[in-house]
Formats: sequence, C-alpha cells, structure tokens
Amino acid sequence: MLTKEATTMTQEKPILRIENISKTLGGKEILKSVSLSLKKGELKVLIGPSGAGKSTLLQCINFLLPPDSGRVWLDGVEIQNRRKRDLYAFRQQVGMIFQDFNLFDHLDALENVAIALRKVKKMRRPEARDRAMAELERVGLEDKINLYPAELSGGQKQRVSIARALAMDPKIMLLDEPTSALDPELIGEVLSVIRDLAHGGMTMILATHQIAFTRSLAHEVIFLENGIILEQGTPAELLSPDACTRSKDFCSRLDDLCEEKG
Repeated sequence: MLTKEATTMTQEKPILRIENISKTLGGKEILKSVSLSLKKGELKVLIGPSGAGKSTLLQCINFLLPPDSGRVWLDGVEIQNRRKRDLYAFRQQVGMIFQDFNLFDHLDALENVAIALRKVKKMRRPEARDRAMAELERVGLEDKINLYPAELSGGQKQRVSIARALAMDPKIMLLDEPTSALDPELIGEVLSVIRDLAHGGMTMILATHQIAFTRSLAHEVIFLENGIILEQGTPAELLSPDACTRSKDFCSRLDDLCEEKG
C-alpha cells in the first residue's frame, strides 16, 4: 500500500518530460530514443560506464547540444528550442552544473554569482550582490566571497558554480558528475551541498559515480549503457545486495575499485 506521500508523488504530473531523445556525434549514435520524466522534488541519478551517454543526455535536455530528434516539456509546455526567446527562458529555469566549474577567472566568487543576475535578470548591482551573498552563504562560502577561482579549491569552485545556478531560482538542476574533477577529500563538501538541496526539495537529475550517495538519496536510479536506458528503478530494486541487475554489478565493480585505491 502506498503512503500518502508516495500516492501524492504518483499522482503529480511531471515537471520535466523528455521523449525519444537521440543524438549522434562524430558518426556515433550516443543516445538512442531516450525517454524519462521527473516530478517536482525528485532526485534521479544517472549511472553507467564512461561513454554511455550520461553527459550528452543532460546537455540535450538543456539544448546545449541540440538533439537530432526528440521532444522536451517543462511544466507541460513543449520547448521550442529554435525560438531563442523560449530557449533562454527555459535555460533560466533549468540550472546546469558541469564537471569543470566554468567560472570566470577574472571575477571573484561574489561577482561570478552576481553577474548572471545583472545580465540575465536585469537586477541592479546592490540587489544582485545581496542575492549572490545569500547563495554563497547557503553553500558555506560566506568567507570566500572576495577570492578568485585561482585562490579556491576544486570543491569551493564547484560550490560557487552551484550558488550561481541557485541564484537563478531554477525549477530543476542538472548536475553532470559534479565531483569527478575533485580530489577525494573535497568530494564530501560538494555532496553535502547536494544532499541539503535534495532534503530541501530541489528537483534534480544527477550523473555520478558516487554510489553510496545514490543509494541513500536517489528516488530513482537510471542505468545508461550504449545510449539506451538499460534499467531504471529505486535503489532498493536495482542496488540491493540480492538484486540481479546490471546496475548492481556495475556499482559493485566501482566499490571494489574504490577499496583498491583506498
């Protein structure tokens, strides 16, 4: 029997829906008619081997890579990505976090967050700086606001990029392996921010190899391989010790690799 919370989530319409997304790059078909949906407050985690299509899928959802075919809906409205105005409005509502931070080296942390508020949301400078400060405090960087990217650790840079995305008030966050470029001791500080966002109800799709994090927080795990969704289900269904799934085998190998490195 479903709980009241589960029943409510089941009845909700998806906030994001993608249908039959395909993409070919360099003559290779990276995505093959991938479809999924995301409800408000859900955290869905993409896992799978390198080259499976995880990053390409996230970039196609946000039209950073235009899909060769397929459709995307936000709040029931299909996105017409050929209309620049519609595309810009969509991207303001869908935040994107990359592996390599994408910060402006010539701007300090505060200005890296404030600049989009001024340029895109047309906020006045004092208002933009106040909002930027609030978001940097939210990710635990209130004492780093005047530092430049070269003066920040990798984990701090990634938290600045998260603050920058949050400042735009996105309905959805897309996170493309946000800890993959970090030293092991810095991963935890970024995962802590993502955990807080999940507990706060932020709607997210996260590509990651952090399996313990996935087991503890994901509403659904989506296993991509060779450009298709091979498996999808809850962590209990796909990753439990007695599960006979490709997802579990893949994650077990990752766990073994981490133990060897440790």
